[in-house]
Amino acid sequence: AQEVPQQRMLAATRSVLSRAARAPVRAASTVARAAAAASGSESFGSSAWARGLMFGAVAAAAAGSVAACEAEEESPELASMAIFSGNANPDLAALIAEHVGKPLGSATVGRFPDGEVSVSVHENVRGKDIYIIQPTCPPHVNEYLVELLLMVTTMRRASAEKITVVVPYYGYARQDRKMTSRVPISAADIARLLESVGVDRVVALDLHCGQIQGFFGPRVPVDNLAAARVGVNYFARKVDLENPVIVSPDAGGVYRAKVFREGLNLQTGSDAGLAMIVKQRPRAGVVGQMDLVGEVTGCDCIIVDDMIDTAGTLCKAADLLRAKGARRVYCFASHGLFSGPAVQRISKSCLEKVVVVNTIPLASNAKTCDKIEQLSVAPILGDAIKRIHMRKSVSAMFSGKKVVAAASPAAERA
Repeated sequence: AQEVPQQRMLAATRSVLSRAARAPVRAASTVARAAAAASGSESFGSSAWARGLMFGAVAAAAAGSVAACEAEEESPELASMAIFSGNANPDLAALIAEHVGKPLGSATVGRFPDGEVSVSVHENVRGKDIYIIQPTCPPHVNEYLVELLLMVTTMRRASAEKITVVVPYYGYARQDRKMTSRVPISAADIARLLESVGVDRVVALDLHCGQIQGFFGPRVPVDNLAAARVGVNYFARKVDLENPVIVSPDAGGVYRAKVFREGLNLQTGSDAGLAMIVKQRPRAGVVGQMDLVGEVTGCDCIIVDDMIDTAGTLCKAADLLRAKGARRVYCFASHGLFSGPAVQRISKSCLEKVVVVNTIPLASNAKTCDKIEQLSVAPILGDAIKRIHMRKSVSAMFSGKKVVAAASPAAERA
């Protein structure tokens, strides 16, 4: 070892280990001997450094061989699929891909100088089952929708076998019927757009109305997953509830509140109550009179809804519950849009905590609000993707198995 200068020794060691990591184990000795000769050592057989170098080469080669074997041993099911994401919620897409065990596919979704959407896929997708994760959510609902449509057509023209779009938040969902004359049913029109570009399946999370599934034809099945289980686990594990009552903010959400109540009773062994708020809207976005159906005196109330937009209804409902004698008021909603003055209203309200899931990235002011907490639904969506790809039942996910309420992407990175 003394015959070899220290710098040459280190350089030779780095060279050998680098080459050995890419070489078969059986060639490690040859690589080490060549490096020793290149470094000027003439007594390889008697050099302690050379013997150590050879053992290092063998170890590095073994590690490289193991990594190569692991790559080659990828299951055929995962090898036949690819997961891609647009620009709407890349953090959620990365978490879903990590849960599935498949890295996100290589693609660029950008803009041309004139503002048009540019899509380019950098890997072969011929014959593969493609999963595109893209909520059509604020702040750029229409741009994210165009991104999704062009990604689907790109995959179709690239000879993908099957295309499933994972839309955690389905934009235009509230325009699901004609409330007045001469208005569109936009939720149905979006469904027809997705069908027309070649979508084979749709995975959504807590659609505003379940009948949106029927806007797609029978050739495009829709899986409407529920985020309630994540919320149930959160309140069962992190909040000490006393005489809990689950409250629906309107008549249309009673079924959602009942499902949440059943899940909470199952997890905690309690006997949570159920209440409903009857509200009258003189026009869209404006809430008139509100009346409570049910008893909440001395109870901890959890308002369960599918989304929070401007938070006007939510804050008025919380005030009504406190006026009726509620002890504490919480809220769980799947989609936190937090438009306009929503965050300011929540900060000044009597709400203890507003819990949402990460279908939509939180705005900067929502991230700094102490009353807003975001959980991750990546395990639910990831499990759904795996079950769909493996041709297994999706409904079996909700047959009693607990789903851990993970922190939001920002919290997980922290």
